[in-house]
Amino acid sequence: MAGTPLMLSVGLIEKDTNGDALWVWCYPTITAELRELLLRKCSLTGENDVFPTFVFGQFKRTWYYITTTQVQDPTALSKVTHFSIVLTAKDFNPEKYAAFGRVLCRTYMKYGNPAKITEGYISVLTNGICQSEENGSFFTKDYDAKKAYLAGSIKDIVNQFGMETIILYTGLMLKKRIVVYHPRIEALQEFTRTLPTLTWHRQDWSILHPYMHLNQNELEALKNCTGYVAGFTDLKVTDRPGIYDVFVNLVESEIIIAPHAKEIMTMGKLHKDIGQLIVQSAGDPEKSDGQVIKDISHKTKEILTTLASLAPDEEGKSKITLEILKERRFPPATESFLYHLAAAEQMLQI
Repeated sequence: MAGTPLMLSVGLIEKDTNGDALWVWCYPTITAELRELLLRKCSLTGENDVFPTFVFGQFKRTWYYITTTQVQDPTALSKVTHFSIVLTAKDFNPEKYAAFGRVLCRTYMKYGNPAKITEGYISVLTNGICQSEENGSFFTKDYDAKKAYLAGSIKDIVNQFGMETIILYTGLMLKKRIVVYHPRIEALQEFTRTLPTLTWHRQDWSILHPYMHLNQNELEALKNCTGYVAGFTDLKVTDRPGIYDVFVNLVESEIIIAPHAKEIMTMGKLHKDIGQLIVQSAGDPEKSDGQVIKDISHKTKEILTTLASLAPDEEGKSKITLEILKERRFPPATESFLYHLAAAEQMLQI
C-alpha cells in the first residue's frame, strides 16, 4: 500500500439550525461506543458558540482527530451551522490529520455530499494523496511520525517549570500516572504531547491521552493503562486522587506529587544532577528543542547503561535485584529510583 493503511475511518457530525448535533455519516464504520465519545469531544453538543477548530486524542489505542468548522456562504449545505470531520487512525500525527481534515472540510462545504469525503479518504488510503485545485492538496509523505513527536517545545516546558521538570522526568521514567489541567484544550494538547520527549529512548506516544472528560467509560479505559499523561479541562479532576501520581496545574504553573507517590518520587543527588542538566541545556539559546531532547536522552542512556552493567547475564539481558543495588551502597533516593526504573524497563529479577 502506497498510502496510509493507518487510517481506520472517517465520520461526519453536523450541528443544525435548531442547535442539535448529530452523527450524520461514517465510512466504513465506527462503533457506537466510539461515536458517543467523539460526539462529546467535538464540542458541538455544548451550548457555547466557540469551538476548538482541531482536537485530537486517544481512546483504547485508537487515535481520533476532529476538525470543526462553521458553515459559511456560498455553500451547498442548508440548515447546518457547523460540522466536524472526524478521522480515526492507528498512528499519532496531529499535523497530518489536521491538514487532511481541512481539505475534507473544504470539500464538504463545497459539495455538501459525503460521497465526496469518501472519495478523498479512499484516495489517501490507497495512494497517500488527495488533490483538488479548489480545495487544496494533501500528501501523506509530507508528514513523518518523528516530526510529529518533535512538534512541541520542550524548552517552553523547562522555561515554565525550571528544576521542577525533574518531577515530570522521574514520573515518566518510572511509568507513573501524570494528570495535567488547563481550561483551554489547545494549551493542554500542546503541553501534554511534548512530555513523552523526556523519555525519548522509548518513543512511546501511546501513553498520551491529551483530551479527557470525567466520564466513567473514559476513566475506566484509563485505569487499564500502566503509566500515562492525561489532559483534562475540568479542574474537578483534582477530586479524583486515585487517577494520578503527579498532578500538573498549567494555569498556576504548579506540580503536585500525590501523597501515595511521595516515597517512590523522592528526589536525591542523581535527580538534582539530571534536573540541572535539563535546565542548563534548555536555557542555552543556541540549542534547538531537538538538541535539548538529545542531551536529556544521552543522560538517560548513561543511567540505563550503568543499570545494565550492574547485573549482566549471558543473553545480554540484565536482571537487577534489590540485593545487587544494596551492595553498591547508593544513596537511598538513588537506590529507590534505580530499583523502580529497572522495574519500568523490565530489567528486574523478581
